[in-house]
Amino acid sequence: MAGPGRCGVLAAFREHLRRLGLQDFPCGLGSWVGGRGHSRGGDPTGQEEAVLLGEESPEALMELLRDRHSPWALPPDGSRQDQHLREMAVLTPELVRGSNVFQVFKSLRIVGKGVEEVDEGLLQFQHLEELILSANQISRITSANLPRTLKVLELCCNAVADLQDLCAQPPPELQHLGLGHNRLCSPSQDKYLTADFWPNLVSLDLSFNNFTDLVGLVSQLSSLQKLRVLVLQGNPLALIPTYRGFLVDSLPKLSILDDIYVGPDERHQFHGLAKQTELIRSEARVVVSVGEIKGVPDPSACQQLEVGSEAPVITYSYCVTYEFAGEDIEDSSSTEVPKIHRSPVVATLDVDTSAWDSGEAKGQQKPAAMEEPKVHSAKVFVTPGKPWADTIDCSYRKEHTAKDLVGLKSYLAAGTIVSVVEEKVLSWPVDADPEENAVTKGKAGRGLQKGSAKGPVLREKQKRKKKEKPCELRSDPPIRRTLGTRRVTLETLLATENLVATVCDFGILMTEQLLQPPSLEEKVRSDRKKGKDKSKKPKGEREVQARQKTTSSAKGDRD
Repeated sequence: MAGPGRCGVLAAFREHLRRLGLQDFPCGLGSWVGGRGHSRGGDPTGQEEAVLLGEESPEALMELLRDRHSPWALPPDGSRQDQHLREMAVLTPELVRGSNVFQVFKSLRIVGKGVEEVDEGLLQFQHLEELILSANQISRITSANLPRTLKVLELCCNAVADLQDLCAQPPPELQHLGLGHNRLCSPSQDKYLTADFWPNLVSLDLSFNNFTDLVGLVSQLSSLQKLRVLVLQGNPLALIPTYRGFLVDSLPKLSILDDIYVGPDERHQFHGLAKQTELIRSEARVVVSVGEIKGVPDPSACQQLEVGSEAPVITYSYCVTYEFAGEDIEDSSSTEVPKIHRSPVVATLDVDTSAWDSGEAKGQQKPAAMEEPKVHSAKVFVTPGKPWADTIDCSYRKEHTAKDLVGLKSYLAAGTIVSVVEEKVLSWPVDADPEENAVTKGKAGRGLQKGSAKGPVLREKQKRKKKEKPCELRSDPPIRRTLGTRRVTLETLLATENLVATVCDFGILMTEQLLQPPSLEEKVRSDRKKGKDKSKKPKGEREVQARQKTTSSAKGDRD
C-alpha cells in the first residue's frame, strides 16, 4: 500500500474507475437491464428476449455511449482504454465488478494523476504487460511492486533521480524502458544501464536528463545486445560535437538514435571513431550570428543641426545584445566549424517595440527585461555599433566554447534574450578658453592705443584664424535605449538540431519626438528675447562700453 499522505497507483486507478461510472447508467447492472446481465449476447435458444417496460436493449445502451452528443458520452480527453471499459461494462458487466477488473488489463495508462508512489497494489494486475505512468510525481520505483509480466514501462516526465530500487528485482521480460525528462545524471546511474539488469531491453529512452559522461555511458550500454532504439537527446553529453558519430560507431546494432534512422552510409562515415576516445572532449561550441536590423526610423531630422547653434549635434548608432552562458569565449570569424549546434541565428531583426529602457550593455546596467532570475549564469554580448540605414547590416559572427555542459543545457532550455539598443550621443560646440579670450582682448586693446594701423590687421588675422580653425565639439555620455527585447527559443538545439533561425519582430516602434526647425513666429520671439537679454547687461559691462565710447569720441575731437 502507498505511504500515508502519498498517492499510489492503485488509489489513482480506483478514482479513475469511479469517474468512469462503470456501475452507473448506462453501464453496469441495474433496473435498466433487469436480469439480463448474464445473457446480453442474446438468448441461447435463438429467441430474442422480450424487453420489459423500463428496460433498455444493449444496442440502445451502446448508442448512448458512442454518440458524442449524448450526455453519457466519454469526455474528449478520454482514452480508448476508457471507452473500451465502458463498453465492456454494458456488454459484460460482471468482468469489471470487484477484483475481476484487474484481470482485464494488459495495458494500464495513468497519466498526469499526481501519482507519487508505485505501491504493491499494482501486483493485482496479474496480466499487465504495459504500464504508462508519465507526467506524475514519482521519485523512486520499487521493482518488487512491479508485475513480472511487464514488457513496457514508461516513466517519462517524473522526478526519478536514482535507479537503485528499480534495478533490485526488475521485470525480466522488459523490452522498453522510458526514463525521459527525469533527474538522472552521470556517473552514478550509468552502472544500472547494463544487461545484468535489462537482458531483453530493445528500446531505451534517457532523453532530457543530466548525463554528461559520453564514454562512460556508452561503455555500459554496449552490454545491451538487444538494444536497437536509443534516445539521448536533451542530455548535456549530446552537445559534444562528436556525440552522434561516437555512438553510431560504438553501438553497431543500433537502428534508431534520437528518432533518426542509422543507415549504412552513416556507419561508414563514422567508422573507427569509437577507438579515438581522445577526440571526446566535454565541451561544446556554439556559433552566434546576427544578420540585419530593419524598421528603425530615420533619425536624420534631428541629427544634422547648424554648428554654432544652441542645439546639440546628435549622432545615433545601433547594436544587438544577446545573452550566452559559457566559460571560454573565442572569436573565430575566420574559423571553419564542424556541423554542430549553432545558436541563435538571428536572420533579421525587425525593430519595432514600445519597450522603453535606459539599460546599458557590456559593462553597463542591463535592460530590465534581462534582470529576471535565471537558472544559469549568462553574460551579455554586444555587436559593434552601426550607423542608421534602411537595412543595418550587423554581419556579426562569434563562436563560443562552453565547458559547463550542464549550464549550457540549462541556458538552451531557457532560451536567450535578444535586444536592439540605440545609442544617442549629444555633442555641443566648445566655447573658446576664457584666458585665451582675455589675452586676445588685451593685445587688441594695446594695438588700438599704439596705432590704429595695426588694429584692422590684427582683426583680419583673427577672422582668418577663426575661419581656418574647425569648431570643436564636446560629447555628453552616451544615452542608451532598448528599442526591442525578445526571448529566442533554443530548446530545439537540445534535440540535436544544428540550426536556429529566428526573425525577431518587436511590433510598432514608439520613437522619441523628432526635433523640428523653429517656425517664423518662434524665431521672432527668440530675437526679441535676445534683445531684452542684451539690454539687461551687468553694470560693470555697461561702464566698460561707456568708457570705450568716450575714448572714441575724444579721439575724434583730437583728429
